[in-house]
Amino acid sequence: MINKLILGLIIFLAIILDIENSYAQGPPIFTDTPILLGLDGGGVRTFGRYINRDNVTVYVQPVAVPYNINAKWQVGTILPWRSINPKTEGVKTNSGFGDLTLFTKYQVFQKDGKGRTFRGLIKLSETFPTGNASEMPAVGSGVNTTGIGFVTGYITTKFGIYGEFGYNIVSDASPNSLVYNFAFSYPLLPQKYPPFQLNISIDLNGKAIPESDQNILFFSPGLQLITGKRFLLETGIQLPLTQSGYGGNKFNYTYTLGTRILIF
Repeated sequence: MINKLILGLIIFLAIILDIENSYAQGPPIFTDTPILLGLDGGGVRTFGRYINRDNVTVYVQPVAVPYNINAKWQVGTILPWRSINPKTEGVKTNSGFGDLTLFTKYQVFQKDGKGRTFRGLIKLSETFPTGNASEMPAVGSGVNTTGIGFVTGYITTKFGIYGEFGYNIVSDASPNSLVYNFAFSYPLLPQKYPPFQLNISIDLNGKAIPESDQNILFFSPGLQLITGKRFLLETGIQLPLTQSGYGGNKFNYTYTLGTRILIF
């Protein structure tokens, strides 16, 4: 099933790469971008994420609110609402707000050329155990997590290439983790004003926990529809290419549908 989906997407990508007069693209769906919102910009991103695993299904609705202090510095917050439904008979469903995350991003370099830009930023985050972790299944982690990451991207009028590398330090003697993401985005429609764009995004999203020999890598295709200067819709699916150390609770797939809105 997964191999057929990957082959079909590769063929589709080979076809669309022959299309001429394609221009701008939006940010990747599953990978962060080094492009901030613009000077003194503020926005909202929310998306529903349905996660199907062997022993449980999870619905997550995070709301992210970023705000630019200036052209190079952004701060923001993320608060998710979670609903956890175990597949084990007799185990109840639990729902509620999860852990609160505060983050900041600072651009460390920017090199622009005609129709292209190459940028990089440092990202710091702190996740607080605000979600309930005492009632099972827990909607919160019960631990603090400090994230340190670097995000880079080479974006032109015809395509975008992105990379993200991060390390999460977890309190309470819990194992730390490595995060590695790569993305390619490509516009399917010619540029116009007011904007109306249909973009394809293809990501590889990985997470490793060296202490417990856990590692998972997702193949994540998606589509993005931009209907104006301040609004876009996006959807995508994450399919595990490889996962080790997860025992009997492996990921089957993750589906995402959401929106981003630029407030001002």
